Amino acid sequence: MGRFMTLLICLGCLGIALGYPDGKISVACDSMLPSHGGNVAQTSVAPYIITVSNTSFIPGDKITVTIKSNSPSTTFEGFLLQARLFGGDGIAGTFTTTDSNAQILPCGAQARAAVSHNSKVSKTSITALWTASQEAGPVRFRATVLNSFSNFWIGVESDTIVALKMSNATCGSQKFCLTDPTNCSPSDNTCYFMSSSPVSTNGYVFEMSGPTPGYVAIGFSDDNKMGNDDVFICTKNSSGNILVQHGYNTGTVAPTMRNVSSAGSIVSSYKNGVLKCSFITSSNSSTLQRASGSSSYYVFLVSGPSNADGKIQKHTKVVISSHKVDLSTTTSVTTSNSGTSSVVLGHGSLMLIAWMTTGSIGMIMARYMKSAAGKPFLGKAAWFQVHFFLMILTVILTMIAFIMVFVNVAGWSGGVHPVLGCIVMILSFFQPFAALFRPDPKHERRFIFNFGHGINAFVIKVLAVAAIFLGLILVDISPNQWMPKVMGGFYAWEVLFYIILETNMHLKTKDIYKNDYKIEIVALAIFICGNLAFLVALLVGIGQSA
Repeated sequence: MGRFMTLLICLGCLGIALGYPDGKISVACDSMLPSHGGNVAQTSVAPYIITVSNTSFIPGDKITVTIKSNSPSTTFEGFLLQARLFGGDGIAGTFTTTDSNAQILPCGAQARAAVSHNSKVSKTSITALWTASQEAGPVRFRATVLNSFSNFWIGVESDTIVALKMSNATCGSQKFCLTDPTNCSPSDNTCYFMSSSPVSTNGYVFEMSGPTPGYVAIGFSDDNKMGNDDVFICTKNSSGNILVQHGYNTGTVAPTMRNVSSAGSIVSSYKNGVLKCSFITSSNSSTLQRASGSSSYYVFLVSGPSNADGKIQKHTKVVISSHKVDLSTTTSVTTSNSGTSSVVLGHGSLMLIAWMTTGSIGMIMARYMKSAAGKPFLGKAAWFQVHFFLMILTVILTMIAFIMVFVNVAGWSGGVHPVLGCIVMILSFFQPFAALFRPDPKHERRFIFNFGHGINAFVIKVLAVAAIFLGLILVDISPNQWMPKVMGGFYAWEVLFYIILETNMHLKTKDIYKNDYKIEIVALAIFICGNLAFLVALLVGIGQSA
């Protein structure tokens, strides 16, 4: 019995020493190391390469993978080929092959997870077909290739194959993810999504996605406030081109872009108002000298508009990790805050109320309702009292909106929008004070005041609508940017009524028909109802941007 056991042990050792000439090497799936006694892998550059038919994929795509020698005189006897995910190094997808020198192997519970040799026949190339699985992110094809029993190379790799379709399937297991709403899928057009997985000690695969009119960006900070942060920005310009940039910011101003590109294997798209970018960094996420010396960061995911050249403007959406994150881990985190600032939304709501209702109705009263306003009220014509009250209320609402957003932003940002807002604020502030010094209605120079007062009101109105239009672009997070379109409809509605009322006033001046006040009253009622409908729609949209 003792001799029999010794014989079995010797045969087992012989099997290990001789390797696996038939390629049945599922036991080596994890390490990809051949059991060749004391022989170790070569450290020189491998005389073999792995080529692929495509450099990107979506789940279900098939990619032809080939291991081949660099020269016809170099052959190999054995190999083990797999597709490995970035982050967690998991095995991805499945293989099929019709190559007579190759066979399909399972790896643990994963069927058809690898390809290997089926004999020691010398060969210069083998080909297999890889099918991308649903959870597959960026991958590299990795192989161990044996020239002979004692001469082999491990870690022979293809170029990176990037996934065109982002997924949250491996969040928390193979990559770190930050999302809003929590655990949302990037296939959802309302989802803000970012993920990271380490390529090596010096780089990461980053993915980011979100509904935006201009850009999405990710940032890494020592605290949960913006400033002194590294950022990666995915932005589009007016030509539809998508750029990936690396930079840093030093406060609330626009980031400074770095001169040297640090992103490669970029895949991007902009469809249905959703911008997506995935890329691989060639260095650590941060190259700033951080005081803390920590490798953990608060992670920011932001979005906002960009100008025609792709330069980013003030963000309108912010998602921040609830605590510092080590990007080399795969933990998913909750968010500490997100959405457009409530102060900014309140500012927008007040401006809409001021210039879509009180301001608009007040101007209509002064221009077209003088003869239809009835008896005097408190010593003044009723039309004047209504006009005066509505315009004072408009100025008050504008001042409150201006002050609240100015204090909240604590800086100058947002492009043309704040410039127009300041002009509207200044002109609105002086309009009622100028009215206090108006001449008597019968004064010979009264027409000068009327002209100046009317022109200033017209300029304020036009600039206010333009400022609101640009502001809606900043806060609208819907995929189709419907809020600016509604504002355009409102502008057309007002122009239509001004044309109708101006025509009516001209006809009455020419005595073409009897002076019937009912026309003005009915027109004013329809005008107010229409304005309120547009206002309610936009206020609902602002509420959805929170």
